[in-house]
Amino acid sequence: MKKFISVIIFILLICSNHLNTFAAINGPIELKSKGAVLLDSDTGAILFAKNANQRMYPASLTKIATAIYAIEKGNLDSIVTVSGNAVRQDGTRVYLDEGEKISLKKLIQGMLINSGNDAAVAIAEHLDGSVEQFAVHLNGYLKSTIGVKNTHFINPNGLFDKNHYTTAMDLAIITNYAIKNPIFADIFGTKVLKWEGQSWKTNILTHHRMLKGELAYPGITGGKTGYTSEAKQTLATTARNAKLGLTAVVLNSELQREKYDDTARLFDYGFKNFQHSILKQGEIFKKDNKEFCPEMDTLVTEAINGATKEVNSEGKLSIKNNNGQVVQLVTLKYMEPIPEKVSAKSEKISVKKQQVSHFNAIYGIVIIAFAGIFIGVRKKFIKKY
Repeated sequence: MKKFISVIIFILLICSNHLNTFAAINGPIELKSKGAVLLDSDTGAILFAKNANQRMYPASLTKIATAIYAIEKGNLDSIVTVSGNAVRQDGTRVYLDEGEKISLKKLIQGMLINSGNDAAVAIAEHLDGSVEQFAVHLNGYLKSTIGVKNTHFINPNGLFDKNHYTTAMDLAIITNYAIKNPIFADIFGTKVLKWEGQSWKTNILTHHRMLKGELAYPGITGGKTGYTSEAKQTLATTARNAKLGLTAVVLNSELQREKYDDTARLFDYGFKNFQHSILKQGEIFKKDNKEFCPEMDTLVTEAINGATKEVNSEGKLSIKNNNGQVVQLVTLKYMEPIPEKVSAKSEKISVKKQQVSHFNAIYGIVIIAFAGIFIGVRKKFIKKY
């Protein structure tokens, strides 16, 4: 049964490829974090946004982007030789040795689960030769493949640089893109992993307190923490219940506990106030004598306490909550007007009229011809006598 449900959800996700998202105005919840975004993981609808497009520092949430880039570009079984530059990284590490040989997948695990800054640099140098070249390629990938607009990364681990920035909106989009990849999702949701490095042998634990159960919240499926003195506290988290999947990002929290409290408030708000519905293929929406419809059954997000749907003259369907706030935009297909068909009876009448018209024309020509002959014969007769 679970496999069947998963297949249905996957099909609906594929059918949602004409969706656009719109940042809703702040909902009826107060957050202490300076930036925050909550989105529906399945449809991409933005359910809550606070300073969503304001540039902020991500700290280690950068590693979400590094991980999905490495998974999609690299060979996970390839062997990486760790450089001295990687080993000398500050902050949290997995204590790699210079010259240590380790698989790319293991480095990604060490980077996401234990937030290893050394692992992140080893990944970057392996994929693109240098941190600088990696940053160029990563930024291009984020813009062209994932579609973010306000992100610029200088390094793979999020250590502070004034030119290393993103937004809550971009990070939510990046995270939501990444969790669609099953390899990323598995690592992102790992609580503990046995680590056997060349010099460091231990069990590495996720730093995310909601994921490992210290600050329990039902349905948590993955998460990544971040902190630098400039970025302050940052957090990316995913959760799912029987009806919805949610992705939350909070940035620039003063205290560690605040980012978890804000995340819990976001999830409470999302799970209590939104639900899925399906726009049926062929369902017609009209505007200015134009008709539009979904090309296929399309999964959308609606407010539980009431939703309205309005289409504009370009076929953009706005799904609004009962406060008039746009939760989601869906691009519909324009239905070309069907030429009016002539009935069979009308066709017969038309043909009959044409036949009568042709007969009358021929009849007239014959009469004129006979008249001409008659006049010619009569003239000859008169001359003769």
